[in-house]
Amino acid sequence: MASASRSFARALRAANVSLRTPSTRTARFLAPQQTVRPQWRRGYASGQQEPSEKYEGNPSGLIVGAGALVIGAVGYATYTQKPEWFGQEKVVKPFTPRFEDYQKVYDTIAHELQEKDNYDDGSYGPVLLRLAWHASGTYDKETNTGGSNGATMRFAPEGDHGANAGLKAARDFLEPIKQQFPWITYSDLWILGGVCAIQEMQGPKVPYRAGRADRDIAFCTPDGRLPDASKDESHVRAIFGRMGFGDQEMVALSGAHALGRCHTDRSGYDGPWTFSPTTLTNDYYKLLLEEKWAWKKWNGPKQFEDVKTKSLMMLPTDLVLIKDKSFRSHVERYARDNDAFFKEFSDAVLRLFELGVPFQQPEDQRWTFKSSFD
Repeated sequence: MASASRSFARALRAANVSLRTPSTRTARFLAPQQTVRPQWRRGYASGQQEPSEKYEGNPSGLIVGAGALVIGAVGYATYTQKPEWFGQEKVVKPFTPRFEDYQKVYDTIAHELQEKDNYDDGSYGPVLLRLAWHASGTYDKETNTGGSNGATMRFAPEGDHGANAGLKAARDFLEPIKQQFPWITYSDLWILGGVCAIQEMQGPKVPYRAGRADRDIAFCTPDGRLPDASKDESHVRAIFGRMGFGDQEMVALSGAHALGRCHTDRSGYDGPWTFSPTTLTNDYYKLLLEEKWAWKKWNGPKQFEDVKTKSLMMLPTDLVLIKDKSFRSHVERYARDNDAFFKEFSDAVLRLFELGVPFQQPEDQRWTFKSSFD
C-alpha cells in the first residue's frame, strides 16, 4: 500500500505542474504564439484543438488520468499482498529460521527445565545432555557414518541399544517442543537441548551451528559404538579415537560425569558421581583425586564407591583416568583450574556435537545463546 501512496503523490504533482499558467508579468516577455507555432500544427482544420491546447482551461482529463493511475497502483498493490481476494492462492515463501528463532527454542527448553523439576535430582538437564552426547558419539571418522546428523535413535534398532537405555525420557521431554516449533529438525533440537542443558546447569557457553537433517531407519548405526563403562583405558582410547579425539579431549568430555546419576534399571549401575549432580563443576576431577575409592559390595556390576560416605560412585572407566599417566595429567589440571576445564570442555563438546554434519553455515558464524540467568 505504501507504493500506491507514492504513485498517488507523483500523479498529483504531475497534474499540478501541468495546470500552472504563466503569470501576467512573465507573459509579457513571451513571444506571440503565432510566431513560434511549429509548422506541423498548420495542418489542422479551423476550430479543431491542437494537441498542446487540448487541456487548456480544462484539467479534468489530467485529473481523470491521475485517478486511473492511482486506482491501478492500489489494485496492483492489493493483488500482490492479498491475492486470495482475487481468487488466487497466496504464495508462501519458504521459512528460513534465524538466530532469533533458535533462541526462542532455547528459551522454551530452558523454561521447561525449570518447570519440570520432578525428574531424578530435580532436573532433566543431565538426561538431555546424555541424549545429545549419545546421538553424536556414534560417529566413525573412517566411514564418516553416525554422528548427530540424523537423529536415528528415534528408531528401534538404535534406540534399543543398551547404552541408550533411559533416553526415551529425554526424547519425550523434547517432543512437545518439536511440535511447537515444527521447522526444527529432531537432529538440531536434540543438540540444542544438550547445549541448553550445559548452560542452564551453570556450565560454559557452547557455540552452536544449525543444519542437521533427520534421516530414516536405514542410517541407524550398529551397536557397540558408545563407551562400555566396564572396560579399561585401551577401550576408552579406541572409542574416542574412532571419533577423532585425543587424550586431553577424552578427559575433558568425561567431565560430563559431574552431572546426573546411574540407574539400576538402565545401565545396571547406581548412584551419582558428585554431590551436585545438576550443576556442572570440576568436582568430578577433585573427587577422583581426593576421595578414596573401593569396590562396592553388592549384587550389581562392578563399580566403585567412596569410602567415606558410600553415597558416591565411580565406574571402572572413571578410575582409569587417574591410573593412566597421560589421562591423569589432565585430571590434575582440571581439578586445579575450573576455568581451564570449562574452556576445554566447551571446545570438545562443540566438536562432538558437530561430528558427521555437512554444515552450510561456516564455522565463524556459530551462534551463542543467552541463558536464562544472563
